[in-house]
Amino acid sequence: MTKIKIKTPSRIHITLIDLNGSIGRVDGGIGFALKNPYIEIVCEEFDGIEVEGGINRDRFERVATNLRNLFSKGLKVNVLKDYEAHVGLGSGTQISLAVAKAFNDIYNLGLSVRELAEITGRGGTSGIGVAVFESGGFVLDGGHSLKEKPYFLPSSASKAKPPKVLARYELPDWYIVVAIPRLKGMHGKREINVFEKYCPIPIEEVKTLCHIILMKLLPSVVEKDLDSFCESLKTIQYLGFKKIEIDQYGRIIWNLIENTDFAIGMSSMGPAVYSVTDTNAKDILKYFEEYFDERNINYNTYISKPNNSGAEIRVRNI
Repeated sequence: MTKIKIKTPSRIHITLIDLNGSIGRVDGGIGFALKNPYIEIVCEEFDGIEVEGGINRDRFERVATNLRNLFSKGLKVNVLKDYEAHVGLGSGTQISLAVAKAFNDIYNLGLSVRELAEITGRGGTSGIGVAVFESGGFVLDGGHSLKEKPYFLPSSASKAKPPKVLARYELPDWYIVVAIPRLKGMHGKREINVFEKYCPIPIEEVKTLCHIILMKLLPSVVEKDLDSFCESLKTIQYLGFKKIEIDQYGRIIWNLIENTDFAIGMSSMGPAVYSVTDTNAKDILKYFEEYFDERNINYNTYISKPNNSGAEIRVRNI
């Protein structure tokens, strides 16, 4: 019998790029992989579906059940580690791909990660989660043609294929400080409503965002220029769809971002926030904790490093 152990990254989604669509494409995304938090599972062949452990048990069961319905094979999943859903760190994609990859390898289906993403319905808007599962790093994806995806929709409501990666770089050995306040995140119908209400984004904001990404953010990664990287992150929070995502939490996230001399971003639809540094990670962590403590908001925090290799997959025959 074969056992598969898979450990995935989580991901910071910096921003969607083009939710205007006037030149024939939508979406596009930029983000990077984290070592912590992560999802780790051990899977083996099984007649039915069985899931042990984890805080997202229903999600693991749902993915495994869908695979069983499609391929008429079962799976036993032991969840060693997972993290919160609907907080902006991409747990849905990582859970789906981890279970599907284990299923694929145990039964020798020969499917690629991107094919597994299509089967499990991931990557319909942003391709960052799929790309970092494949190889980690800092990723820019090219979004979708309007011929494939003619509407503005989140991944959860889109049937489009995962977008192609345009650029992928290793992120320098910086610290990423993450805080997840216990606020109600954007997902489901609420998330769809935000897309429907605010899109299309004004083209001038999309142009400015593209300028920042191409001529400042990407070069800062290649040149390992932390100051320029953080300046880019700070600017991006006030542009395009990212500004709208932050607005959904009222002043809670904005006050955190605006009252510091270092850059803070919100990942995806939030509420997870993050900062990137090379020296003072503990000070930033303390700032996050004190901010939410003062407002009686519960939270989890992490100090992470980049994941530049993607998911770890180990096979053991017993």
